[in-house]
Order: sequence, then C-alpha cells, then structure tokens
Amino acid sequence: MGDPDPPGEDCAGEDSDRWPTYTAASVTGSIVVRTTEQGLPLGIRIEASELYGKDPMQLAGEVLRLCQRSANRAGLARRKQLEAAGIGAASLAHSGLPTEAELARQEIVEEQDYDTEPQSWLRSI
Repeated sequence: MGDPDPPGEDCAGEDSDRWPTYTAASVTGSIVVRTTEQGLPLGIRIEASELYGKDPMQLAGEVLRLCQRSANRAGLARRKQLEAAGIGAASLAHSGLPTEAELARQEIVEEQDYDTEPQSWLRSI
C-alpha cells in the first residue's frame, strides 16, 4: 500500500523506470489510477462497466479522489524513507508528509463522505 508499482502493474506509460509511481484503486478495483508522487495521473484504467449508467461528474470525482489517495500514500512512503535516512521527528512534522495514523483517519473519513459501495457486487470476468 503506497509502495512504488511492482513490475507488471502498469496502467499505461513507460516512465515508471525513471521515477517512482504509485497506484490507488476503487473498492471494486474497476477504476485504477497510476500517479506521480504528487498525485498527477500518469495512467487511468476504467472498466467498461463504470462508463455506462454513471454520472460523468461522479466518475471524474472518483478518479480525482483516487489520485489524491495515491499522492497521500506516496507521501507516507516518502516519510518512511526520510525516517530510515535518519531525519528527525521535528523535521518530519514540519514536512507536511502524512503519518500512518493521519492517512488511515483520512481514508476512513473519505469512505464515509463518498459513496464508495459498488452498485453491484457482480463483476464481469
């Protein structure tokens, strides 16, 4: 969770060998975004079932939310790297990078604020 993409988990693009990329997926896995550390989308994979019968603004909102989640997880990964490199707690507190507790709390609030339950539990295979 929040680790750079493993090989073969690419949504699209060839830049993953130049800098780390991060992914986030919807609850059902039908929407997956691959982003930079800052949350800029590099690839978006959307199953066809998500394109039909869904409000375009709702779909766009879900993609944006997943980009933000990916950026937050990347921030946590960066914080862990800096901790491992010996950066002090005071410096990390001023960095603005999220802690595990902050990220968990934010994701719980996010799930409560947004309708993240699938419209159907059936998925095409």
